Amino acid sequence: MAMLTDAQRRILESQRVGHLATADATGVPSIVPVCYALAGDNIYITIDKKPKRRRDKPLKRLRNIAENRFVSFVVDRYDDLDWSRLGWVMLRGQADILHGGAEHAQAQRLLRARYAQLIEMAIEHHPVIAIRITQATSWGSFAERGA
Repeated sequence: MAMLTDAQRRILESQRVGHLATADATGVPSIVPVCYALAGDNIYITIDKKPKRRRDKPLKRLRNIAENRFVSFVVDRYDDLDWSRLGWVMLRGQADILHGGAEHAQAQRLLRARYAQLIEMAIEHHPVIAIRITQATSWGSFAERGA
């Protein structure tokens, strides 16, 4: 189980967008920006209903996780005027796809509390990606010494 530092938790909780990296069974990577919630040593990402989704074909990130559970997740900060503020937190782990149950419901509650846009969406009928964090690294102003 990963032990996130207080500084890493603070930055994960303060930022609004992360980037989820997945790979298919052959190792071909894919990365997408996502909304997320942190709970303990888990990151939760819901699938919502947007034009990007086709009913007849699951999203690439879900197909990739079904083939290869190993994922990476990055949150970063870029400041074009002040490079002393540059930094990132990278998490590695294995992902589960939750379709229902208590953890799925709790993840959806956390995500709705974090993103007002999700309150009106029927996300409870969509899967949640649960990243089980096994490794956390950080650099720059997010690192412990610069938090």
